[in-house]
Amino acid sequence: MRLKLLFIFLITTSVCKAQYSFSGYTNSEEWDRSVYLSIVEDYRKMSGVYSEQIIAKTIADSTGFFEFKGNMLDAENRIYRIHVDKCSDTQQGINHFNGHCSDSEELLFIAKNTDTLKLPFSFGNQVFCRVESSNPKANAFVKIDSLKNDMRFAYSEFRSEANRKLNNKKWFKTLQYFGEALNEPLAELYIYNYLSDRSSDLHNYYVQDLKQNDYYNHLKTRLETNYPNSTYTKQYSNELEADRYMLSASHGNTASNWNLFLYTILGLSIILNLYFLYRFWKHNQSKIDDLKAKLSKQEQVVLDHLLLDKTNKDIAESLFLSVSTVKTHTNNIYKKLNVQSRDDAKSLFIK
Repeated sequence: MRLKLLFIFLITTSVCKAQYSFSGYTNSEEWDRSVYLSIVEDYRKMSGVYSEQIIAKTIADSTGFFEFKGNMLDAENRIYRIHVDKCSDTQQGINHFNGHCSDSEELLFIAKNTDTLKLPFSFGNQVFCRVESSNPKANAFVKIDSLKNDMRFAYSEFRSEANRKLNNKKWFKTLQYFGEALNEPLAELYIYNYLSDRSSDLHNYYVQDLKQNDYYNHLKTRLETNYPNSTYTKQYSNELEADRYMLSASHGNTASNWNLFLYTILGLSIILNLYFLYRFWKHNQSKIDDLKAKLSKQEQVVLDHLLLDKTNKDIAESLFLSVSTVKTHTNNIYKKLNVQSRDDAKSLFIK
């Protein structure tokens, strides 16, 4: 009997440890109390606000404190974003759809299902300026952003074409070396996304660097070693192959061949984006099915009514049950889903 109790205790302890907790404070006088947690599967959409990336929403209390917690995240590192904004109800849908919300604050970080992350106020009650985490990789993006701020200062010191060209060359390599030194391929993707952006002045340096620098092959190897099955690795590999094909096609090809290549890349990009969206939807649907599988058939029916915001009395009348029976089913649902309230349960199923 003692061995059995010990085994149950160890199992329970291990399950309890498989929890994430991301908490922090926002300035309740400046920001709306809604706080969003997103998973970034497409590293070209790291910056911005995208509705398809949002996996949870919570409401900060009167002090500005908020927390996301549970055990639904991946077991290995992924890129996540916490953001707040001032969008109105009518504007929010548009901003979250097109990815551009000018009046918002966000934090990118690296985490996995067992991590804790705290975002205390920094000097002057600034939002998301400090990160305290059990994951040593969580701060990688904050460090990169700090270096990019130094870069912007260097550019602004002398606003001349000569100074801009010198800084382009210097900071391209500085950022690349800094990313490699962080020893985290996901952080390197953040820098790669910045350096290879076609709208950036640094893109010309990226094109030239791609011709002669073996760094990009090494980054691909690091991604395949650390994240062999992630969307990041597949996306990077496809983009790298496409960019190299573009370089080879630029020598001696006619304008018609070039247009055909661009249309092909556009088609592949659309297909890949649809694939990533489908995979993300499938992943969420699988999690929802797994959660519902923990419940009995009667509890699943009660859960469906809970998600429709029906009261216990309404549910009892709809299912011809007593209110006390509905309460019992509701408590069982909370225990099996490891939540504390209806809002917590809704956050698992309604995105």
